[in-house]
Amino acid sequence: MPGRNIFTVLEETAKNHGKKEALHQPLGTKGGGGYRAYSWDEWLTASREIAVGLHALGMVKSETGCILCETRAEFYLVDLGVMGAGGVAAALYTAYPVPDLARDIGKSAPRFLFVEDAATLLAISGSLTEQGAALPEHVILISGEQTGAHSLEDLRQLGRTTLLRDPGAFARIQEEIDPADAAILYLTSGATGAPKMSVTSHAAVLANIDMGPHVLPITPEDSTVVFLPSAHIAQRIVLELLPMRMGTPVWFSESLARLPNELRAIRPTFFLAPPRVWERMYATIQTELKKRPAFARKIFYGALGLSMEAAKYRDAGKQVPGWMARILTLANKAVFAKIRERLGGRIRIAASGAAPLGRDLAQFYAGIGIPLIEGYGLTEAGILSFNPIERSRPGSIGKPLPGVAMRLADDGELQVRTPCLFEGYYRDKAATRSVMTDDGWFLTGDIAEMDGDGYWYITGRKKELIVSSNGKKIYPARIESLFKMEPLVNQVLLIGDKKPYVTALLTLNFGQVQNLNGVPDVSARPIADVLRTEPVEKAVKGVVARVNRQLADFERIRRFKVVERDFSIETGELTPTMKIRRGRVLENHAALVSELYLGKEEMN
Repeated sequence: MPGRNIFTVLEETAKNHGKKEALHQPLGTKGGGGYRAYSWDEWLTASREIAVGLHALGMVKSETGCILCETRAEFYLVDLGVMGAGGVAAALYTAYPVPDLARDIGKSAPRFLFVEDAATLLAISGSLTEQGAALPEHVILISGEQTGAHSLEDLRQLGRTTLLRDPGAFARIQEEIDPADAAILYLTSGATGAPKMSVTSHAAVLANIDMGPHVLPITPEDSTVVFLPSAHIAQRIVLELLPMRMGTPVWFSESLARLPNELRAIRPTFFLAPPRVWERMYATIQTELKKRPAFARKIFYGALGLSMEAAKYRDAGKQVPGWMARILTLANKAVFAKIRERLGGRIRIAASGAAPLGRDLAQFYAGIGIPLIEGYGLTEAGILSFNPIERSRPGSIGKPLPGVAMRLADDGELQVRTPCLFEGYYRDKAATRSVMTDDGWFLTGDIAEMDGDGYWYITGRKKELIVSSNGKKIYPARIESLFKMEPLVNQVLLIGDKKPYVTALLTLNFGQVQNLNGVPDVSARPIADVLRTEPVEKAVKGVVARVNRQLADFERIRRFKVVERDFSIETGELTPTMKIRRGRVLENHAALVSELYLGKEEMN
């Protein structure tokens, strides 16, 4: 008897919710707007046809199928189709430069490659040729047609034809799938080193999504809007496979630029976003507040401060004083409700994931009535912890999920044991051994601590620890998070390992720069000239000074440089989920870094 696998979860949900809408794909302006909705039955049928079509083309059990596609309904159809065929679904980060994508395809050596469209296929083909490689044997275009490639509809038609001729074909494929078989090949983000490929089984994924209802109790009456890259584990587990298990409908965002309007129109009840989205929303709120009269700003910040005080009562298990509760009821209706309308006004679970969230930023959102539920996960170990919805603690990654165990090594590194653990790095046994202890615990690489109530906190990455030339240990993530409450600063990277003092590279939010008094039109002058103007220099020094006041003397930023452009994915400085790749930033801006350690030490 075959065991439960990821595809059978889709079958269970379709059995319970068949005709109800599951996926909503935007049609775009060319399609006349609106959405193409797929019911659970339609999703099941499409993925079954894809699975049988792949099998008819020769896909065998545990064979890799690469998917180079934006996060959209068709990705979900294809993803389940590959796994339903007994294959291993390997999603690629579409934001990566084409040569990097070609390299990743070459590493996984697939015979089956799904590609977004003909233009993407042309670019990949050219880059593979330059690298001395060729396209996989079977290429399937998700949109459109191209000579030498199958279309997704052709593949589905092959599946339909096969099933008409042999109705038991799919059942026989499923009988061969064991829960211990590989299901997903993840690509790690590579924030602290070269990206690796991580193999995860059906059983591990199932264990993870079965933990979901305990911490994210979403239902068929809920809804969510998704936009994260499908190659990332947070998107794959929390926004694809968990909603599939729970029968929760999903809307796909057409683009980040349209996301604010989509949130207001769709009015989701559950929304997961990385910290950069919450930071930008905060910066927008602060910009709009500056345009309001002084009395309006005073009312807002007064209400915010009172709300944060009320949160302290609740965190301590105490009742909020009646007078405070009455004032906050009025403030909620008059002030905070308008901000929550940016997310549609129906959010009951707002979560932050894929990167660490600053404590102050979490407190701000809790104060306006959008408590951000922060979690923690790793490509190799799945989603590991979440804050309880009713008792979330800002700055914490929450408590371990059921079945997950956490412990600290002598040096403070977090180690985990979980049924969601990966099978190992793809064709790299040495790398796999290097992240496991002798007694079976996974080495996360994160420095952590636990409070007296069992909430865990990540204080930094082991590889990113700065040890100054006088031996002081500095965790850059904690300091960098303080800048998240400063709308003027877009990105920050601390420097100081084996150096006499701490310095920083900053990038600025040019929308905020333009709002500074005395700044010329940003669009009419070279960026370098704008950054050298007195109002900008004064404002940036003020930001650094405010952060420094919160730090110990040895942690303070003595000098800094403002980079003229943002760190980006295209330059290799960011991962697709906007984590900074420190090594690449330091490499790309080596001249600026050298200048930071010339001359006398300064206090900014």
